[in-house]
Amino acid sequence: MIKMKHPKELMRLRRLALAAQGLLQVQPFGAGLLGAKKAINHIGYVQIDTISVVERAHHHTLHSRVPNFKPEMMNKMLLDGDIFEYWSHAAAFLPIDDFRFSLPYKHALKSGQIHWYKNPDHKLMAELLARIKTEGPLRSRDIETKTIKGAGWWDWKPAKKALEQLYMQGDLIVSRREGFQKMYDLTERVLPSQINSTMPSVEEFATHLLDQQLRCHGLVSLKGLTYLRRNTELRKTMKTLLNERLTQGMLEEVQVTNGEQFFLETGALERPMPRSNNRLLILSPFDNSVIQRERLRNLFQFDYQIECYVPAAKRQYGYFSLPLLYRDAFIGRMDCKAHRKDRHLEIKSLHLEQHNFDQELIIAAFVEAMTPFCHFQNCDTVSLTKADPKHLFHPLNKALESLA
Repeated sequence: MIKMKHPKELMRLRRLALAAQGLLQVQPFGAGLLGAKKAINHIGYVQIDTISVVERAHHHTLHSRVPNFKPEMMNKMLLDGDIFEYWSHAAAFLPIDDFRFSLPYKHALKSGQIHWYKNPDHKLMAELLARIKTEGPLRSRDIETKTIKGAGWWDWKPAKKALEQLYMQGDLIVSRREGFQKMYDLTERVLPSQINSTMPSVEEFATHLLDQQLRCHGLVSLKGLTYLRRNTELRKTMKTLLNERLTQGMLEEVQVTNGEQFFLETGALERPMPRSNNRLLILSPFDNSVIQRERLRNLFQFDYQIECYVPAAKRQYGYFSLPLLYRDAFIGRMDCKAHRKDRHLEIKSLHLEQHNFDQELIIAAFVEAMTPFCHFQNCDTVSLTKADPKHLFHPLNKALESLA
């Protein structure tokens, strides 16, 4: 095991991780629709979230990596059969080539494992399947009604639950979205014929996860490899696979200063260290690079929590603070809201942490990042309400005036 004690050694690990995520290069996957396809194939998934105080997370994650990405490209990829929607560690868009690795969880749910709903209404599910088979794709709102609660088949809540159960266990698939409304269709009618739909063994699934995460994270932890997957057999198999690759010399183990252990491809530390630049990135709270909060603390010493689920009086940084990445360090967070009718972006609070970076360079990088971020929010103007440390408020505010 290699112990990483020197700051430059930790910097190397951080840059390996960020480069693997596509966050150091300007356009690592290309631009536009083609770039978006390559990005999602590389990073493995894009988490879906409903919060819309700024552009939604699944769009934001690709915007951070793909120049000229437009939100409508996500539905285009869905319609074209490049991606599919399902559960990863959370609701997500995933590469269509990875479809078969969604099957173990679908099979488990169909066999009685509970995801959201206990005691699925199998009679109602069969009726919905028959209707979709005969009439075509269906939205949950297509079966809304004003009938009183308990009215049976057409009571909206049971029907919506039945649709979601059919979707989660694999009988249905999301064929497209209209706004944020899902359109459900039969899986066999939507899935491209060339896609492998054979059930993977647990060994194949573990190999897929390990290879994928080495590719998109650069270095992995045992816990992170099965992040939020409550599958004991998969976890045991993953541990065995890691030990095999360590024994074979395919992987090596490193330990950071707090004792956390990471695994990476043998020889990765001897390669030229990825270069950083003065670019600042405004990331989503659900970005692939920050979603594993424990990894974020151990590798970047960035203690981050999304506070939209925290009572307002107890929030420290704001309702929906966005992590700020500068060079190879997370230097702060920004809580903001897009007032779309007014085409105005309000920065409610901006918090910058203590780092050995030039203040003027950080301010310049922040302002430069705000221009494409505002355009992404369909906003023309921006304002700053609060900054921490307080002495940064006036220089930041003055610098942001150039965007007005």
